Amino acid sequence: MRRTLIVLCLAWCSATTAQAQVSVSIGINFPVYPELVPVPGYPVYYAPQARSNYFFYDGMYWVYQRDNWYASSWYNGPWWAVDPEAVPLFILRVPVRYYRQPPTYFRGWRPDAPPRWGDHWGRDWDQRHRGWGNWDRRAVPPPAPLPTFQRQYSGNRYPPAEQQQALQSRNYRYEPREPVVQQRYQAQRAQVPPAAHPAPREQAVEPRQRATPPPDRPNPHARVEPPRQPPDQANGPGREAVVPAAPDRSNARPREEPPQQRPHQEKDSRTGTGPPPAVREQPPAVREQPNVRPPDQGSRQPPGHSKGRGKDEENEDDRKRK
Repeated sequence: MRRTLIVLCLAWCSATTAQAQVSVSIGINFPVYPELVPVPGYPVYYAPQARSNYFFYDGMYWVYQRDNWYASSWYNGPWWAVDPEAVPLFILRVPVRYYRQPPTYFRGWRPDAPPRWGDHWGRDWDQRHRGWGNWDRRAVPPPAPLPTFQRQYSGNRYPPAEQQQALQSRNYRYEPREPVVQQRYQAQRAQVPPAAHPAPREQAVEPRQRATPPPDRPNPHARVEPPRQPPDQANGPGREAVVPAAPDRSNARPREEPPQQRPHQEKDSRTGTGPPPAVREQPPAVREQPNVRPPDQGSRQPPGHSKGRGKDEENEDDRKRK
């Protein structure tokens, strides 16, 4: 009983200390999202191209640097220091060969075995975590999905800490399973200033503001439509005639106009050609008359003039009258 109380007290003290800590800079600044490869037989990823001891486990990134562990929910931080009591056991079980920059005291340790954390952190830590290096390898949990949406946030687009939580909750639905990781995750969320959280785009409207306006006041947003008339009174006296709407002829074929006749053009004096003569209607056929020679117009004589009278006879008649 006494031992259980001591363990709970230490865990509470480590959680309180973690919440009071601030983010630190550990010199990790990837230009793009790092390549992460799963460690065979472990629910942990590691970065083979990184120049640091860089891991991903249970929805968070973990770095071992300068004899300290750091954690973050984004690949470039900000980073928070993690007490050795709060480091997940599966992170501590990763073999030595997957540390890209192992410290000097790792020398001589087996590369296919985890580091000797009991020798490094002391007997007390080893007693509190007795049997931490033994587990059922057939009951290893599956690795958490990688937050690959963070690939689009690199370089100048990398979000500040006050925006990371909103992006993470909107694009990454995974929640940590291990209690120590959940504790670390919640502590990191609590360290973001409340004023830095983005305000909602639209504020809630109180119910009294949604009420419709009183009937004596017209609603400015209401759509006004002209009154409709019944069919039997549409064209009655004193009412305007209802003009039916014109049919939509946007897709109808255009009406073909008859070809216009060109006016008669004079014959071109240069080419000797002209427009074809217009076809005229032929008059009705004239009945052919017998071949009768008309009388000679020049032989007609005025009345009283006899044929064969000469000029002398005419003169004689004139003398007698005188």
